[in-house]
Amino acid sequence: MSDAAGISIGYLAERTGLAVSAIRYYEAQGLISPWRNAGGQRRFMRADIRRLSFVMIAQQFGFTLPEIREHLAALPGNRTPTPEDWAEISLSFRQHLDQRIETLQKLRDNLDGCIGCGCLSLPKCKLYNPEDRAHSKGSGPRYLMGDRPAPQSSI
Repeated sequence: MSDAAGISIGYLAERTGLAVSAIRYYEAQGLISPWRNAGGQRRFMRADIRRLSFVMIAQQFGFTLPEIREHLAALPGNRTPTPEDWAEISLSFRQHLDQRIETLQKLRDNLDGCIGCGCLSLPKCKLYNPEDRAHSKGSGPRYLMGDRPAPQSSI
């Protein structure tokens, strides 16, 4: 298969292990950009094999499709990442993964206790989150997300 002629969606599916419907979905999401040949068939760049592999790996890291599209759009000419590009992207991935690891460790370490959600449904919450003070820091499990409770005054 020559690069000028492009590759078929079937060949792309075979090489990536993705279903044809998944490839069409990724196309609709703007992650790959095929063209149509004279017969109206979709044709893809060989680099799309690596682009879709990148998408699958990034999804396993927990990135959303809009985040993945943003990384791919930053590449010149919609090309596959070079080693230099990957080094830059991987720094962002590392920061994202470090945050997820920290959150998972906090969750693991606090499974048997209050996670600071502000629900006041446990008697323990009256000690850790009196009057739902965690809510003032924002939505969600604030203490699990890194916020700390305000020091309580002694009576």
